[in-house]
Amino acid sequence: MDQRTLVERARKGDRDAFAVLARAAAARLDAAARLILRDRELARDAVQEALIRAWRDLPGLRDPERFDAWLHRLIVNAAIDEARRRRRRVIEVTLTPMDIRSSQDDIGVLVDRDELDRAMAELTPEHRAVVVLHYYLGMPLPEAASSLGISLGAAKSRLHRAMGSMRQSFSGGRP
Repeated sequence: MDQRTLVERARKGDRDAFAVLARAAAARLDAAARLILRDRELARDAVQEALIRAWRDLPGLRDPERFDAWLHRLIVNAAIDEARRRRRRVIEVTLTPMDIRSSQDDIGVLVDRDELDRAMAELTPEHRAVVVLHYYLGMPLPEAASSLGISLGAAKSRLHRAMGSMRQSFSGGRP
């Protein structure tokens, strides 16, 4: 069964169809929430909250083709809400490995990931959200802006500031 059919069935109250959709998206939602929140338990709470909101608000989704973008918006908003509630930062995060050149040695990979972890930790949840949506989930910036409920200009500004902050972090604070 295709996603559109599942979404339409779930909109009509079919719990089994929604469960299939939720299982298909769970790992992606959890990864995005962990990158934004930098805490595994808070990320689980955010995923649970996003899925509850999805089930509750699904009948109002006008275009079943936009289900994934809508779900990404829900997870980002749930993660940001969770961060605001907790007002704390956690140092540990497990990142999914990205394409890494095979010529790098294992120590170099660890150093690169550690630097990336530190740079991401310095960002606000709002800035991490746009970085995660654009670079980790591969969303075009206009779609990321729409998912976050902000203007394209605001998304560009957040991404620019986030990348500048991360560059500065990688260069050891040198401009």
